[in-house]
Amino acid sequence: VTTVASRRVWDNPILWREIRTWAYGKKIIVIRLAYLVIFAICAVALLAVLSDTDSAMSTAAGSRSTAGVSAAAKPLVPLMVLGLVLVNALAVTSLTNERDLRALDLLLVTDLSPKEIIYGKLGGVFYNSKEMILFPICLCVLLWYQEAMTTENLVFLILASLVMNAFVAMLGVHVGMTYAESRTAVGVSLSTVLFLLLGIAICMRMMVAFQGSFNNQLTAFSAFMVGGGAGLYLTLGRRNPSKAIGFASFTTPFITFYVLTSFLQASFGAAFLLTVVTYGFATAALLVPAIAEFDVATGRTTEQN
Repeated sequence: VTTVASRRVWDNPILWREIRTWAYGKKIIVIRLAYLVIFAICAVALLAVLSDTDSAMSTAAGSRSTAGVSAAAKPLVPLMVLGLVLVNALAVTSLTNERDLRALDLLLVTDLSPKEIIYGKLGGVFYNSKEMILFPICLCVLLWYQEAMTTENLVFLILASLVMNAFVAMLGVHVGMTYAESRTAVGVSLSTVLFLLLGIAICMRMMVAFQGSFNNQLTAFSAFMVGGGAGLYLTLGRRNPSKAIGFASFTTPFITFYVLTSFLQASFGAAFLLTVVTYGFATAALLVPAIAEFDVATGRTTEQN
């Protein structure tokens, strides 16, 4: 009789499945390879910037100069934005895949606690997207090593990057629990991330275009920010609205705008502090209901099972 050795499951079976099995399918390999190609392109572009003696000297000697920072940041910005989008996509699909396979209902009738399910999913997302999180940080360390970035700014950038990755991951899990249809969940989650990352920048461009008229600037800014905040609240608080989610939805666009403005003005400390506080609060606003009101978030009542 042939005996097959069984694999030992960890105390948190959700985390074990996310890490030790092909929970995301073989497509994760293609995603990683594509990201590695983009990372290589951005790394070459960054090395080209550093190899330019004038650009490197202006960035190192004047780390407070907007021009120097912009030159060094250009290769990093698309890589970081793409990494956040991919982390968010993996997070939302980690829940939608469970719904599509009808495995989420099975999880709800087990004795697994909400913390085990949520933290297991988040741990799996961070593990499977480790390249998207760590590789941009490696390029930041390279900038610091080449004296194109101060130690203080390196710490700011790393901590802010980790906070943003935690936010987009929790956002994906929250939306994946809220929306039953996979396409709707993925669309809502990615559109939220793109609004916060790219939409605010578009709003800034609109204000520059209307710089000749303050009234037009104020109208475009108010409509975009207030409308965006209302849209965030409607999408994020669809099933379990809360004051914390409402506060985060309406304040995040305004704070993000101020963060981008502070960065362009070389006020890196203010940009870092506001990013950590704002998106840290938004992450907690999504995490607490997911754990404390898991039945409401998923639309089921596990106590009756």
